[in-house]
Amino acid sequence: MTDHESALALFDEAMAFVKSAALRAFARLDVASHLDDNVPASVPALAEATGARPDGLARLLRFLATRGVVRRHDGDQYTLGPLGRALRENSGSPARPGVLMFTDPLFWTTCHRLETSLTDPEPAFARYFGQPIGDYFTAHPETDELFYEGMATVSDAENALIAAAADLPATGTVVDVGGRNGSLLLDALRARPGLEGVLFDRPDALDTRRLDDAGQDGRWKAVGGDFFAEIPRGDVLVLKRILHNWDDEDSTRILGNCRRALEPGGRVLVVDAIVPEDGREHQSHLMDLMMLGAFTGQERTATQLRPLFEAAGLRVTREIPTPSVMSIVEAVA
Repeated sequence: MTDHESALALFDEAMAFVKSAALRAFARLDVASHLDDNVPASVPALAEATGARPDGLARLLRFLATRGVVRRHDGDQYTLGPLGRALRENSGSPARPGVLMFTDPLFWTTCHRLETSLTDPEPAFARYFGQPIGDYFTAHPETDELFYEGMATVSDAENALIAAAADLPATGTVVDVGGRNGSLLLDALRARPGLEGVLFDRPDALDTRRLDDAGQDGRWKAVGGDFFAEIPRGDVLVLKRILHNWDDEDSTRILGNCRRALEPGGRVLVVDAIVPEDGREHQSHLMDLMMLGAFTGQERTATQLRPLFEAAGLRVTREIPTPSVMSIVEAVA
């Protein structure tokens, strides 16, 4: 690649934020709800339905057709593409709240100041907004709800894949540590009809509505508590997107409490966006930079996780990939 080609390629990378902005505009206007899979709609009709200017909407759709969000047909008409279908509210895995969360100005502002997190021990989010992100969410419940709904849709797209890959036992008790709405626990119970489950989280974070409505009565219970103090006993403890929120010291404390909740031979499954160590492109790299800007935790490699398990008295046995960005690191007591 010549220097000129390198420069042009860098410019393309630097404009990646425009792709996010286009997705956000499409999601905010809820264009997907006015598009069909097979019957094309005209730009003027879509503009009238969404309140957009026809000329601007035509340009947005023309770009998104190159990304698989919509399909362009003769006469400047459009149907939904494979990616766009997930932005409908009635999708089997609705992604709109997740897209709105990831593209929210809160995170854009944080990422725009990422260099602050490279030169200061305090995350860029805390420096700019004047408080850690958790405290900010507490003070701004509408933002906390946006984040909760967004992460719920991200989890919904992953959980069945994770439950299928997790090699859960046919019987026994699985504890969803920090599971909030229990969506992963629900998929685990569905995958293993002989299992029983415990949904464990802070009392103010527990949301049992999904489990209440799922027809799994008698197979689960909700327990409020603090995983820095004590974790309910079980045969398998699952921690999804928990350790990545915490530094090494706090992560080791959590794992130590997991060890105390297990009999010998019991298992801990840490489900995180494990960063590959072979240098290949992987979404975990992007997620790790978001963590760098907003949180005190990080996405780790399996090698970085291993000493945390060992310090807690747990032995790592394997890493299990899933068809999502998430991987499972399994350890035994």
